[in-house]
Amino acid sequence: MTDLNVDGMALAPGVVETIVSIAVGEVDGVASIGPSSTSGLRSVFGSKPSTQGIDITVDEEEKHISIRVDVYYGYVLPDLAANIRQAISDAVTSQVGIPVGAVDVYIEGMQFAR
Repeated sequence: MTDLNVDGMALAPGVVETIVSIAVGEVDGVASIGPSSTSGLRSVFGSKPSTQGIDITVDEEEKHISIRVDVYYGYVLPDLAANIRQAISDAVTSQVGIPVGAVDVYIEGMQFAR
């Protein structure tokens, strides 16, 4: 979890991760974020989006975001990864006000049933 200060405003740990989680959850073709075994239980019992599988590194000038996802079968993986990158960049830039330097997408699994 990150501890981030933006123009004198301190963001609590987990805020950026939650923004990323919600943005990626809205991308068509994403089955889950983070480890498959925990995301299913988390969605059943928790009301907050899962932030497991999201790593954020803040350098002096930019943010570097890594995300691990499971996807649904039938999607073109490079296109899906590009959609995930764009969703993260747009959401974080518009809501936090700092541009995202890089987004690494790790597709860790595939689900066949929808």
